[in-house]
Amino acid sequence: MEIRVIPFKKKTVTDDSLAKGERTVRTAGVNGTRRLVYRVTYLNGVQTAKRMVRQEVAKEPRSQVTAVGTKVEEPEQSGGCDPNYSGCVPIASDVDCSGGSGNGPEYVAGPVDVVGSDIYRLDADHDGIACE
Repeated sequence: MEIRVIPFKKKTVTDDSLAKGERTVRTAGVNGTRRLVYRVTYLNGVQTAKRMVRQEVAKEPRSQVTAVGTKVEEPEQSGGCDPNYSGCVPIASDVDCSGGSGNGPEYVAGPVDVVGSDIYRLDADHDGIACE
């Protein structure tokens, strides 16, 4: 009798709850076994023939299942604040400094640091600090 390994198969499935590209093993693969039975003929103590008479699966292999993520993370919302400024400057068609001569429609109380482009021209003296 001889025992042989039956290798497990690998299967991949998509999972929209995992981040895109993330991989996780859902089911671990397990090899199976096959039992082979032979009829062996000897002549004067020397093997002269070997013929398989039966084979059976002793243990079925279990496939390995790997999930691959497809979920695309939504960009974090800025909460309505313009990323060009370190304080919360609202995103609007126009923003002016509170107490200034601008006509809005939105206003911000300063001071506010300019960390990108001063798209609302709130930094009148160009020192990187708006509405001071």
